[in-house]
Amino acid sequence: MTTTSPPVATSPPPARTRFSRGAACMVLAAVAVAATLIASIGLGSRHISPLDIVHILLHPNGDLYNSHVLWTERIPRTFLGLLVGAALGASGLIMQALTMNPLSEPGLLGIEQGAALAVVVGILYLGVTDLQGYFWMALTGAALSAVLVYLIGTRTNTGSSTIGLILAGVALAAVMSSLITLMVVRDDAAYAHLRFWSVGQLTGRAAVLDDVLPFAAAGLLLALPLGRTLNVLSLGDETARGLGVPVERARLAAAAVAVLLCAAATAATGPVAFVGLVAPHCARMLAGPDHRWSLPLSMALGAVLLTGADTAGRLVIDHGEIQVGVMTAAVGTPFFVWLARRRNLVRV
Repeated sequence: MTTTSPPVATSPPPARTRFSRGAACMVLAAVAVAATLIASIGLGSRHISPLDIVHILLHPNGDLYNSHVLWTERIPRTFLGLLVGAALGASGLIMQALTMNPLSEPGLLGIEQGAALAVVVGILYLGVTDLQGYFWMALTGAALSAVLVYLIGTRTNTGSSTIGLILAGVALAAVMSSLITLMVVRDDAAYAHLRFWSVGQLTGRAAVLDDVLPFAAAGLLLALPLGRTLNVLSLGDETARGLGVPVERARLAAAAVAVLLCAAATAATGPVAFVGLVAPHCARMLAGPDHRWSLPLSMALGAVLLTGADTAGRLVIDHGEIQVGVMTAAVGTPFFVWLARRRNLVRV
């Protein structure tokens, strides 16, 4: 009598995106980025006409007030928004691909809480009160928390390193949030400084553009070639090994790039929610599951979402503005609810 083994379920390979579809999406994304760039420079509480902008760009040494506003605030703020948005979009897509969880984002993995905890420690014990100090403390805290989550997640006995990483991230995020609350409620000055950093905003953050640029640019350049690797990893570990991919090394390298991008973005602007969730899903809806197209598209959509939300936040009220973290939450919350209620999430 012969026995037959039950069929083993395997993940279907990711469908290749047609070149024409991917190229069309990238062209549209480039147009959207250009339109967002122009709108962010020209629109705000002080309206500057397109002709004045062109004149100021051609004559940068002018001493007009509009020239001062443009060169010291609008242009650095716009490029910081594009850079941070692209970093969050790429980081979110890589994290979702590695964890095979379409709801993964930096907050779920504890990276934002690690950055916030480091900022609080810097304020309370190291006397850090300036913007550059916040940036370097947050960058250090995000990197350390990511390493801690990885070490714990890969050593838990959950049967899957993916589930282990998520459980470790959630648990450490809860612990770090409790520590932040414990330290902040006992010190009014620390609470005031942390509130300034943690609101998630681009206002007054232009000074950190030079600091964040090397980290974010390096992360984006390292992320671009990861599309094929993520495609192979999505086939499953056994299949990836059969195709000659060193799975553990590839996962570690991709995770390091994602952490670098997330840490740089969070350190620059504070925690900004939902960009790393919305941009990857929109990219996969447009370009399909092929990461060679969805990864650069997620960068572009993240840049458009963050910069567009910042521009809208300057226009919705007459005097003052709404922080970009609040604006992205207003867009991202209904998107998250819609996503969670879908029977079939966009396949990672």
